[in-house]
Amino acid sequence: MASINGRNGSPDWDARMIDEIVASLAGKPGALMLVLHAVNDRVGYIPSDAVPAIALGLNLSRAEVHGVISFYHDFRTQRPGRKVIRVCRAESCQAMGAVALAEHIQSRLGIGFGQTGADGDFSLEPVYCLGNCACSPAILVGDDLFGRVNPKRFDEIFSDVTSSRPPR
Repeated sequence: MASINGRNGSPDWDARMIDEIVASLAGKPGALMLVLHAVNDRVGYIPSDAVPAIALGLNLSRAEVHGVISFYHDFRTQRPGRKVIRVCRAESCQAMGAVALAEHIQSRLGIGFGQTGADGDFSLEPVYCLGNCACSPAILVGDDLFGRVNPKRFDEIFSDVTSSRPPR
């Protein structure tokens, strides 16, 4: 398995990395979930070309590995944007305007939930509770949590994020 290149031409991962992750976790209970989380965390997503190595290393079929990846929404199968924006879709946030906020964000970014912009800058993901119900609606931009977000506040946050972004 050859290395796969990232946006900047450097390898995101290679077969040796996957083999090391699998070998370090193969003997543990729930090894498949542990391996998938480790790959997702280290690479940022689970490359489809890594599935055969994971299956082989854990003595599973490719279908079993793919089934778990496709079942759990936390596993990505494509490289995420440089910044991931998560919008809470839970009841409290919806009651406080998250539906309109989500529509505004999708329009502003030009992408829907589960998508990454063509420039690779932003990915948009739904989440079903950020634990910030008292400050609904809530969003997470990267690791930064924001509460009481309305379309105007989102535009301010987005402007701050895009102005602090390093040039490509």
